[in-house]
Amino acid sequence: MRGQAMASIGLEKMYSEKGNTWPKILKFNYEKYGDTHIAMRYKQKGIWQPYTWKDYYTNVKQFALGLLALGLEAGDKVIIVGDNAPQWYYAELAAQANHGVSVGVYSDLTPQEIKYFVQNSDAKFAVVEDQEQVDKLIEIKDELPNLKKIVYWDYKGLAHYNDPILMGYEEVLELGRKYEAEHPGVFEQNVESGNADDVCAIVYTSGTTGTPKGAIHSYRTMEAGATYYLRLDPWYENDNIVPYLPPAWITEQWTGIGCHLLSASILNFAEEPETQKDDFREIGPSVVIFGARIWEAQAGTVQARIQEADAFKRFVFRLLMPIGYKIADLRLKKQKPGILLYMLRPLAYIALVRPVRDSLGLSNARICYSTGTVLSPEVFRFYHALNLPLNNIYESTEGGALTGARRDDIRLETVGPPHRDAEVRISDKGELIYKQSSICLGYYNDPIKTAEAFKYGWFYSGDCGSITEDGHIIFLDRMDDLVEMVNGDKLTPQLIESRLRFNPYIKDAWVTAGPDRTYAAAVIVIDFSTVGKWAGQNNITYSNFTELSQSPEVYKLVKQSIEKINDTLPPEIRVKKFVNLHTEFDPVEGDLTRNRKLRRAFLEKRYRELVNAIYNDKPEVPIEVQVKYRDGRTGTIKTTISIKPVEEASR
Repeated sequence: MRGQAMASIGLEKMYSEKGNTWPKILKFNYEKYGDTHIAMRYKQKGIWQPYTWKDYYTNVKQFALGLLALGLEAGDKVIIVGDNAPQWYYAELAAQANHGVSVGVYSDLTPQEIKYFVQNSDAKFAVVEDQEQVDKLIEIKDELPNLKKIVYWDYKGLAHYNDPILMGYEEVLELGRKYEAEHPGVFEQNVESGNADDVCAIVYTSGTTGTPKGAIHSYRTMEAGATYYLRLDPWYENDNIVPYLPPAWITEQWTGIGCHLLSASILNFAEEPETQKDDFREIGPSVVIFGARIWEAQAGTVQARIQEADAFKRFVFRLLMPIGYKIADLRLKKQKPGILLYMLRPLAYIALVRPVRDSLGLSNARICYSTGTVLSPEVFRFYHALNLPLNNIYESTEGGALTGARRDDIRLETVGPPHRDAEVRISDKGELIYKQSSICLGYYNDPIKTAEAFKYGWFYSGDCGSITEDGHIIFLDRMDDLVEMVNGDKLTPQLIESRLRFNPYIKDAWVTAGPDRTYAAAVIVIDFSTVGKWAGQNNITYSNFTELSQSPEVYKLVKQSIEKINDTLPPEIRVKKFVNLHTEFDPVEGDLTRNRKLRRAFLEKRYRELVNAIYNDKPEVPIEVQVKYRDGRTGTIKTTISIKPVEEASR
């Protein structure tokens, strides 16, 4: 089917032909492709292992029957914890094939965090990756009386575990084979009896403003989200995708499960999270879907490499990158390049664009989406200068995928128009509210939050935005995060933070207006690797992150970076003070969500003393911190964090 857009036969028709649930579509693909087409690849011990659609279907079938043998009933919740691997997807579809409900959570959760998800979702079964996840659940299992079984798929280190609640993945498959011999046709009957309005998954929100909420999704709402992606850009059977996050992320539910099944494309799983970048480059995927922070980090990496490169490479970059920017700007304005740019374009591509794209694993990328938070125009232009069709997608776990522009209508300042089935309004307060078919059915076990967010079929997003005359949506920020300054100006922290993260020396940034809201200040987290290399080149000594961050020379370096950002901002909302934080933001500590969004309310509480010092005009604030030295030792030190006006260059 290569070269033939799925839209040509009609996505809705194609979906109805394959079936109206994910297990039905899996069965369709198995019957059509069998062993002739690859569905997945999984890198193990350095070798990419292929799995056909027959392998996918057989694993799901046997695991589903094994769960039935263990007592899974219709409506039971199966919580899945681990990094991306085929077994995650097998477990999800196996639960759904039995009319059960999948519940995905991230692998870096603490035991107490996992306990919340298991209890809140009423999960009776857990499918986990390895010894680490098993240990977490064993630690809390006495507090989870409804949890019947913990199944693990990576056996390493678990040979001597003898808790009866545990069972290996292969043993469940064997149970499934025996169950089928005794109950032939049960799996097929269960799959056939599923329908589009069955609840298939509970997907938790990121929890930026509080405790994560479980969005209840049916096959109908999930299909609507997946189909929207396919309407924007068709996927083909030989398209390669490398999932970045597991299906605990709603985007992976739509794309890695939905779009993958509907298009029969190929999923490729990295061997380990630590090897993901190298494995990604090795595959060179054609469809790339990242959160905005990953796109920002990659752009910063390129900037850092250029600064560390030899003089000739820096010269080539500074000579040819402006050509890419000019061509990208013309393309975004729907204008054609002049004869000179037209002639220089092949040179820029061969000498600069292609090598940079290859280094990022984006050499084959033809579909590129950014989701999660707002992406600054600077980052957006950077990728378009590399001739990558990066597209902003506005979506949410509970509200579904709402916007995205077709390739000839992408704009820097918008997140695209809403799709054709959506109705969108802007409330009197500026809140974006909408209704569409991919909105979830409500929050699990939370009628109060459900009543607040879903009213008469409309979803109240909590986001501030506007609509252009021709229907494009401009996303500003979260309603709770948008700051009205004392002079009436509106501060949009996300936009400034994205611009700051584009800088190679800045890993993260938190922009606040303080209690008096008179001016903006920035809490900066330096990029330890990049700044460390810069410090070495400039003979600056340090022994740990804290010392490097508080170096006067590093403060001057960061100040120069902020000044460049300030030049792009209206005077009223420019950053006027900043600090280099002594440590990195950490999701384990609660600074970030598991998909790396800032938890602003938590940061305000945790760093209240620091923020008060900034807005009380103090030059520094004393702190006591835990540090880890290069030789592995840890210790507690007392230090001070300097607070600098942007106008000053030295301590």
